[in-house]
Amino acid sequence: MKKLSLLLGCCFISLFSVAQKASNNLAIIPEPVSVITRTGAFILPQSILIKAGSAEQVSLVSSYLQKKLFTATGRVVKVNAHGTLATIKLIINSKTDTELGKEGYHLVVGKKGVLISANEAAGLFYGVQTFLQLLPKEIESPVAVSAVNWVAPCADIKDYPRFGWRGLMLDVSRHFFTKDEVKQYIDQMVRYKYNLLHMHLTDDEGWRVEIKSLPRLTTVGAYNVKKVGEFGEFSAPTPDEPRNYGGFYTQADIKELVQYGKDRFLNIMPEIDVPGHSLAAIVAYPELSCTAGADKYQVRSGEHIMDFDKGVITALVDNTLNPSSEKTYAFLDKVVTEVAQLFPFGYIHMGGDECAKNFWAQSDSVKMLMQKEGLKTMEEVQSYFEKRVEKIVESKGKKFMGWDEIIEGGLGPKAAVMSWRGIQGGITAAKLGHEVVMSPTTYAYLDYMQSDLVMEPHVYETLRLNKSYEFEPVPDGVDSKLVLGGQANLWTEQVYNLRQAEYMTWPRGFAIAESVWSPKDKKNWNNFYPRVEKQFGRLNEDEVKYAPSMYDPSFQPSLTTDSLVKVELINEIPNLDIYYSFDNSYPDRFYPKYDGPIIAPKDATQLRLITYRGKEPIGRMITMPIAELRKRLKR
Repeated sequence: MKKLSLLLGCCFISLFSVAQKASNNLAIIPEPVSVITRTGAFILPQSILIKAGSAEQVSLVSSYLQKKLFTATGRVVKVNAHGTLATIKLIINSKTDTELGKEGYHLVVGKKGVLISANEAAGLFYGVQTFLQLLPKEIESPVAVSAVNWVAPCADIKDYPRFGWRGLMLDVSRHFFTKDEVKQYIDQMVRYKYNLLHMHLTDDEGWRVEIKSLPRLTTVGAYNVKKVGEFGEFSAPTPDEPRNYGGFYTQADIKELVQYGKDRFLNIMPEIDVPGHSLAAIVAYPELSCTAGADKYQVRSGEHIMDFDKGVITALVDNTLNPSSEKTYAFLDKVVTEVAQLFPFGYIHMGGDECAKNFWAQSDSVKMLMQKEGLKTMEEVQSYFEKRVEKIVESKGKKFMGWDEIIEGGLGPKAAVMSWRGIQGGITAAKLGHEVVMSPTTYAYLDYMQSDLVMEPHVYETLRLNKSYEFEPVPDGVDSKLVLGGQANLWTEQVYNLRQAEYMTWPRGFAIAESVWSPKDKKNWNNFYPRVEKQFGRLNEDEVKYAPSMYDPSFQPSLTTDSLVKVELINEIPNLDIYYSFDNSYPDRFYPKYDGPIIAPKDATQLRLITYRGKEPIGRMITMPIAELRKRLKR
């Protein structure tokens, strides 16, 4: 009897331990609206039955879940429309739950099974994403993993998004990403309940979408000379360098990507960036330019072609479409006709940003247009252009959207604005009664450095994770009904491949996801960053790259009275120890520990440091030249 009691006690302790481990894994991103944890844990059985209806969209969800569970666990997973003893039930509500809306869900994890209910299949899909985050991190493994306790904590979760527009922009023009790479990016996005991929398809560096009526856009405009180094500072290509770097999506590719996103409840919005950033189009069709000699232009390979001095943009080559030529509008009508047929999403983004106007100012035809239309400024010339393009877009049954520069000369009647130069453009547009999507550089530009510049590809600004987490899409005094939502933007001038795109997106993409899904009052940095760390384990399982920059301290240099460099080190997250050296060696936890501002010895050339949590190194080894710190003091 004693042996039996001991055995039962051990079993109880084991189950309690399993439940505790499961509870500790409750690290969901984005944070749900309501989470009630229960005692105990759900244990995934050897044979798994998913009960789900046969409607097409519900089948998409059940097939997605079936594949995820089978791939990671190697267990038998079946889907059936019947079965009272189902392991997991996916249920469309017979009566609409108005609180959940179209994308909300109710997830109940009990000891005997899992129930996900929603008004629509999209809600089931997002409920599945949350359920997967309750399982061990190995659920993201691309191969079956043995010796895993496949358990999830018992919980009751009710959840729905704050905004309907939850986007990431991927610039596929500066560097081309293959169809399969875009699919991988989509798979990463939907885990965190993003529902929109904004594809920046055209720019000076390449035209990436096939337009059958204008074949030179891709036969000529999709390729440049491969360069490696610091974008914008490359040497001009020589005539003998091959122009074979780039690529484009055929219309069949686009249809496949659109369907791939649709199967994951994600839309794709195309962007055709005009009238500026149009060099690739002009190289293909020089008659689109108002400048003589455009037929000698080449698709940009990253060489310096624009100056941004004191807020004035000056083009060194004319990369703008001619706003005074009917050829321009006939061209755009052809482009938009085919784009509208390829992308079912209701909006087409037509750019409008960073339009250099110095070549327009020199053009006789533009001057004649100004006289004819009574246009007094170059901003009004661009507004004339935008309003005509808006009519073209609307004639194809789509809504017109542009970057916030389209406000400057006067907005078209129904134009939607994507606010990138901070939030002011969005505020102005909303107060004029226009729809707005917030994507400000201040919080949402994923191409910015996320650690110190000695650790990152050089970009002109830094955006740390904690700053991204401060993103609030609805500014004070703005009608929230006009704010469709928000998104983060990944420009790829310095992003040469998918691995670097992943590194730049995650974890800042977590911060934006939570800002556009979770209730405003649920956001809390001290609660967020531990969940980010748990997500790192999941990304590791799926071999997705991410930036560990939250473990890198920032540097604040100053001078002592005798002109030595003093450095204050500031951690982004608490409970980390910094160990450092000035003697050119590589510090570990047996080196001096930082406990306040440190002074560089007179002849030291570099400060080297690393962060630890307890006895384990957690940050990267950082080498900071003393000369760099002195340089910063002069800025």
